[in-house]
This record gives sequence, C-alpha cells and structure tokens, in this order.
Amino acid sequence: MTRLDSAIRRLTAQRDVLDWASREIAPSGLVLELGLGNGRTYDHLRTRLAGREIFAFERCLAAHPDCIPPDGRLIFGDIFETLPIFIEKHGEHSAALVHADIGSGDEELNRALARDLSPLIERVLQPGGLLIADRAFDLPSCRDISAQTGVLKNRYFVHRRETQEQPAGSRIAATAR
Repeated sequence: MTRLDSAIRRLTAQRDVLDWASREIAPSGLVLELGLGNGRTYDHLRTRLAGREIFAFERCLAAHPDCIPPDGRLIFGDIFETLPIFIEKHGEHSAALVHADIGSGDEELNRALARDLSPLIERVLQPGGLLIADRAFDLPSCRDISAQTGVLKNRYFVHRRETQEQPAGSRIAATAR
C-alpha cells in the first residue's frame, strides 16, 4: 500500500469515527480537540455538533483561517500544562468527547505521549464519554469499543469511559499495534 493510500484510509476512518461519535455522545458535556493542526477535524466536529462547546488545544497555530475556534475556545501551549488548568476551570469529568490526533512519525514518542496523556484524559472524560484517537490509550476507567464503529481494526481507536470505576484487573488492556 502506498503512503497516499494509507493516508486516504486513515482520513476516511477518522471521518467515519467522528461521524459515528457525533451520533453517540451524550447531549451535554464539552468537546475537546487535542491538537488543532490545520483545523480539518475541528471544522468537521463543529459542523456535526453545532451548538456544542468545542475547545481546541494547540502549541503553534497553523490552522486554516476558517478553522480557528472563536476567542476563549483555543487554548495555546503544552497540553501537559494547559489541560490540567482547563480541568481545574471546567471541572473533572466535564467532557463528553475528546478527540486526540496528536501523534508524529516516531512510534516510541507516540506511545510515551499516549501513556503520559492517559491520566489527564481520564480526569476530563465524563462517565459514558468517548475518547477518539489515532492510537490506543491505556485508560483503566475506559473500555476499548473501537469495534462498534465499523472501522477496520487498529485504524482508529475509540474508548468509552465506564459509568462506574472499574477495578484495574477487570479491564481489557488497550495496546498500540
């Protein structure tokens, strides 16, 4: 498969999972876009979830001008500094949906990023809330429900926060492949 074919498959899976999640998320709760990038997925989410509060996190603005969130909805800086401040302001378990597509071409760094970001995502994700990501995360309070989306295995990942805390030994570990 060429890199172009792979990119098309990834973007198609991403769109399909975002559309699926737009129908599945709770009617209340914030939506977080971790990594604004060029703004394509933010634009897609704000169209699919019109009227929802969507916050985007980014280190360096590179989005298309039409895809920049309004004032107060774009949080600049290192996610490990800005997300804890956001959680303190908006409350733990305040997000119905978190979309994280912030990886790079370095798989070792990607695994470390997912590992280090997992506790913050668990703090912000509400019971029943969804994490949609370009990689698997290790979230003890969540179930990997990627198979429910209809997207090919390991193409895009979806985790749903359990409504009650689960003992650490009762979950199925999500592993990056």
